[in-house]
Amino acid sequence: MPIFNDLNLDGWKESEIWTDSIWIIPERDKTGKHNGFYHGNFIPQIPHQLILRYTKKNEIVFDPFVGSGTTAYEAESLNRNFIGIDIQKKLVDYVDKNIEPKNNFSDLIVGNSAKIETFERVKEILKNHKNKNIQLAILHPPYADIIKFSDLKDDLSNTKSLKEFLGKFAEVLKNTIDVLENGRYLAIVIGDKYTAGQWIPLGFYCMNEAQN
Repeated sequence: MPIFNDLNLDGWKESEIWTDSIWIIPERDKTGKHNGFYHGNFIPQIPHQLILRYTKKNEIVFDPFVGSGTTAYEAESLNRNFIGIDIQKKLVDYVDKNIEPKNNFSDLIVGNSAKIETFERVKEILKNHKNKNIQLAILHPPYADIIKFSDLKDDLSNTKSLKEFLGKFAEVLKNTIDVLENGRYLAIVIGDKYTAGQWIPLGFYCMNEAQN
């Protein structure tokens, strides 16, 4: 089986890698560029562990829901290249201003990750860097309509039903898998939803879309 990381298995106990099957994170990392200003943002330790596990230095990490840049900053700190998309220009501008990769590239796109034309721009970026594929995709989408992130109609947080949300998320998955290197990993991080006394297992539904 191919090895998709730089971990030294003989010295894994001294590494940063977590080996538990359940990750209990008592407090989010607030060091460096992680200031937690953005409501609903990612816990930095999660992309940190995923990037360590499933990529090597100088490989490409992709995030179709950039938000406030959590995955982008982790990719930067771990010497990985990064490509990201967000539907909100103000967020892309914010992350672009804060990210300063020294020996790697970081390219951000304002666009709708459910649209094929947005991914044509991703492919153009890959081509410009003499690559054909990304090596790891990390998806941290809105938890349906729990938090309204913008007034944009194509924002997944503005979907009117579970069916609409999953349909649009499936398009993001399809586009992402199209640029993912064969045999590499795609991670989905999402919480479940509680509404009107009903539990809606968004995580299972999204994983099912990925399997389909």
